[in-house]
Parts: sequence; structure tokens; C-alpha cells
Amino acid sequence: MFRNQYDTDVTTWSPAGRLFQVEYAMEAVKQGSAAIGLRSKTHVVLGCVNKANSELSSHQKKIFKVDDHIGVAIAGLTADGRVLSRYMRNECINYSFTYESPLPVGRLVVQLADKAQVCTQRSWKRPYGVGLLVAGLDESGAHLYYNCPSGNYFEYQAFAIGSRSQAAKTYLERRFESFSDASRDDLVKDALMAIRETLQGETLKSSVCTVAVVGVGEPFHILDQGTVQQMIDAFEIVAEQEGPAAEPDADAGQEASAEPEPEQGAAAGEGVAPMDI
Repeated sequence: MFRNQYDTDVTTWSPAGRLFQVEYAMEAVKQGSAAIGLRSKTHVVLGCVNKANSELSSHQKKIFKVDDHIGVAIAGLTADGRVLSRYMRNECINYSFTYESPLPVGRLVVQLADKAQVCTQRSWKRPYGVGLLVAGLDESGAHLYYNCPSGNYFEYQAFAIGSRSQAAKTYLERRFESFSDASRDDLVKDALMAIRETLQGETLKSSVCTVAVVGVGEPFHILDQGTVQQMIDAFEIVAEQEGPAAEPDADAGQEASAEPEPEQGAAAGEGVAPMDI
């Protein structure tokens, strides 16, 4: 993106009907470290990539608890994310004090979107440069929303934002139909797999990712590194066991295909691993 005469003010429209400063804020979300969310009927899982500025520094916190039934994962400017998460926390406290019941997730998301929209219509303000994945559980079930710097919000079954998030989206699009009835552990597994897709060859370890869960009978909480590492190790073992198991099938398929009988060749073709076809 290049500077032009229509991006000096957030309230200035371009002839093409665009607000460039809002688009720049959305670009800041794409530059942030990846954040991932997916939900079933009873649980919502959030995951993010921990990215440090240098080997000598700690990573920025990307997942925040808002209430016992709501949490957020962010991508973009972490400072803006902290401000918005504190706003959401105050709204939950005020609602709980007034009505003695937890704030519905959808209502909080609308309030957050309205707050973001105001910054696109005031010349002395700038849009928030952060995207939020809001995970929550209320009387109507589990919810996963994405709040955009433009003030738009969308509800998803699964979604990924941030840098290299397209690889995670591709993985989630292949698997999302099974999420609705998935168990808690299966959701965590798919979240870790999606995070691994964004690492582009880097080894998945508990030190490079954070995972949080909220669900029925389970308040929002961030899983400790030991638990996450155990799950990663279990998944890697399963992957290693499935890999060598496919090789004998492929060898059997090649031996059978060399025989002249057509019936044996057809039977052998059914046993060939998909990656060898």
C-alpha cells in the first residue's frame, strides 16, 4: 500500500468508495501472529502462536480471559487488544452487577463492534489495529465471533486470523463439518494441528503456542504448557504410527498389481494408501 491523498484522514472517502486508514488497520491484523478459534456444540477452543521480538525477550500475551464464560484471542496491535479486552471485562462486570446473570456473548460482541465503528467515523480517532476472536458460552450454546477493526463482526464455526493464517483456514475448511459433534480433546487436537500449519516447517512445541478452552461445566482457562506438550506428544505419536503402517500396504499393492489376475489387482488397489495414488 502506498500513501495517497485520500489516506490522511479516517473520514475521507476515496473516489472508489474506500476508507484507506480502515484498510490499513485491517492490514495490521494480517501482520500479527496467528490466532485460531473453533467450536463445537459444547466447547470453544482458542489458540495462538507465541512470537517474541528476540530470543532474549518473552512473548506478548495474545489470549485474555474476559469472564468465566468469555475469552478472546487477538492478532495485530497487542496494546489495542489489551484496551479492548479491559473494556469487555468492565462490560461483563457491570452487566453481572446489574442483572445478576452473565452477559450474553452476542450482546457483548455488538457493543464491541459499535465501539470499533465509532473510531472509523471520528477524524480525531484512529481505528483499532487489532482483530479479536471472541469465544463464549451462554444459554443459547457455544459461540465464536470475529470482530474486525472496521466494526463488522461475524460468527464462525472455525476461523483463523493473523500472518500465515490461510494455511490454517485451509485445514479448518477441510475439517469443519466434524467440529459440531467433536469432543473437547478433538477440538484441542484440531486447534494444535491448525497452529502447526501456520508455522511453515517449524516444530510445534508448547513454548510456541497457547491454547485456551471454555465449555459446558468448564470455565474459560488457558491450558498450562505441560498439558499442551502432552497433547502434542500424543498427536505426534499417532502420526508416526499411521505413517509406517501405510508403507506395507503400498508394497502389497505393488506386488499384487504385478500379478496377471485382474481380480487380485483390483483388490490390491483398494489397499493402496491415498498418498501413493
